[in-house]
Amino acid sequence: MAGFFPQEMLDRTHRAGVVAVLTIDDPEVAVPLAEALLAGGVDCIELTLRTGAALEALRRIRAAVPSMLAGVGTILTPQQARDARAGGAAFGVAPGMNPRVVEAAREAGLPFVPGVCTPSDIEHALELGCRLLKFFPSEPCGGLAYLRAVAAPYAHLGVRYMPLGGVGAGNADAYLRDPLIHALGGSWIAPRETIQKRDWSAITGNAREVSTIVARVRGGGVS
Repeated sequence: MAGFFPQEMLDRTHRAGVVAVLTIDDPEVAVPLAEALLAGGVDCIELTLRTGAALEALRRIRAAVPSMLAGVGTILTPQQARDARAGGAAFGVAPGMNPRVVEAAREAGLPFVPGVCTPSDIEHALELGCRLLKFFPSEPCGGLAYLRAVAAPYAHLGVRYMPLGGVGAGNADAYLRDPLIHALGGSWIAPRETIQKRDWSAITGNAREVSTIVARVRGGGVS
């Protein structure tokens, strides 16, 4: 396990290569959105708690699209970690490294990915047993060159990263080829505005594009 992640889930998310990061304003779009992503080959998502619709969207996707691995992101408080687990989230993600949130996730049995950007962030995460970390915001921090430098002292511990922020189809190949990268955070696949417009064909197209990149780099793409 890496940061109390079951090995099966680690294997699946690594195979997938990308986790679509979604901000949903209306739970009515949750199921068609998940179906559009699946049609393009993306079967892992992170529903952000930036709106009040996220947990209801999670419930609907779990009921209607069980083949989608659905986690919850933007977890900022211990209570949100508990709520995510109670709502059936497969995993949780945070933008930063808050020890109280990590401990709450552990106590709730929620596999958790805290956010890091500095050596101190990484060391705090390691101290709490996390080995799968969100590198955020990736490109503004310096991208792959910065990550390679900051990750070097911890590489022998098996730490892996999920970059988000400035990652897209144009640089996905480079990120995925680096052994530090577990999977990409894909906020560009289904932007909030595209979801609001219910442009499912555009979302399927974006999903298919990144799935093709994953398949080319990792020899299989999503499960």
